[in-house]
Amino acid sequence: MTGAYRFATAERRDEVIAAGGRVAHQVEHHQLAAPLAEQKDRNVQVVDPAGVVVASTPQLKGKPPMADFDPDGRNMRTGVVCGGVFPSGECNIVVAQSAHREGQDWTVYSASPAVPRYVTPWLAGTVVGGAALMALAITGLGHRIVTTSLKPVTAIRAELDRISETGADRRVPLPPSLDEIHDLAGSVNRTLARLQAAMRQQCHFTSDASHELRTPIAAIRAEVEDALYAPEDTSVPTLGNAVLSSVDRLEAIVDDLLTIARLEVNRPAGGEPIALAEFVTAEREKRQNSAKRFEYALEPGVVVNGDRTLLSRLLTSLTDNAERHAASTVAVRLRRAPGPQWDAQRFPHGIALLEVIDDGPGIDPDKREVVFQRFARLDTARDRGTGGTGLGLAIARQIAEAYDGSLRIEDSPRGARFVLRLPLHPIPDDVPNENRGRT
Repeated sequence: MTGAYRFATAERRDEVIAAGGRVAHQVEHHQLAAPLAEQKDRNVQVVDPAGVVVASTPQLKGKPPMADFDPDGRNMRTGVVCGGVFPSGECNIVVAQSAHREGQDWTVYSASPAVPRYVTPWLAGTVVGGAALMALAITGLGHRIVTTSLKPVTAIRAELDRISETGADRRVPLPPSLDEIHDLAGSVNRTLARLQAAMRQQCHFTSDASHELRTPIAAIRAEVEDALYAPEDTSVPTLGNAVLSSVDRLEAIVDDLLTIARLEVNRPAGGEPIALAEFVTAEREKRQNSAKRFEYALEPGVVVNGDRTLLSRLLTSLTDNAERHAASTVAVRLRRAPGPQWDAQRFPHGIALLEVIDDGPGIDPDKREVVFQRFARLDTARDRGTGGTGLGLAIARQIAEAYDGSLRIEDSPRGARFVLRLPLHPIPDDVPNENRGRT
């Protein structure tokens, strides 16, 4: 009985505190609005700093403050008041709360009839019995809800087991309810779709790599078999010269495959500040005997952070591709550009923008992404004699993305225009002055 009384009293006190707190908040924000109390048996008074009741519920209208105690140091005080402004013989739980307004302390009294100390046995039994029945009902209902909710999870788990045995071409069922489990199933299906696409790409890559490796091997075998069938018609130098080109191609393909594997397994770590104008100038010296004309426009002070070997491979892939398809001229342009506001975290200091443009036949917009696929060759001027291994541009894009950059083909009046964007690095103090000058 005592426990029930204490519980009921605590609940009633919390309700009175909440009602008074709501009015105190209104007082502090000059938003006092009627009615002050939402329950009929609850009373509220607002007392100004002078002790005058300025607002109250209708039952206490025109009456003095319901209590003579003020809030203590915690801005709240609770007590039981019998009689006074309340009907004779009635006791109320009264809570006094402070409201700070314009540097002064106002007081908000809130009250509600106290819970009687006596609780009849039948009432206690009814409460306890009702609580037990409610607990049983809630337990049963909860079990049913959980069981029903977990049915889609069981179906998803069973389908995932089948997928692990058969392959990633299946999908888990989507439950009809639009809840978290539905969202989970959607995420699983999207993950399976990406996994299936990656597996399909890996299979295609393996098939293409096998085909590309088979071609030079077949050429070497043919030359060796011809030499064995007619040894008197060939010599070691002749055979070596005939085989060497296929060996070179085989070595280039293997090197490119190893580079791709390294980039996929390990992201390039660290790096060093590289002045791109000087770097491109050094790469230009390697093309002194080119049949095509190279034009350079390099802005000074464009510094990026990266690995010289990887950036050399990237630049070589772009210039080799441009030289291969240019009619007469290849233009290399370097400049800095402001970073976009929507991607300031990626390009905090701006963009190093490198363009490699040829005056060749160009690339159709719908095929611009194809050239970055592994072993991809377009129909125009891309055979094995002039098209390289088919991996150079794919590797170039991987290197760009490894350093938080991008490599795309963008519009150009003539030919193909490859645009490389890398995060700009602040020019360090130890970069020589000649590296900052225009090239």
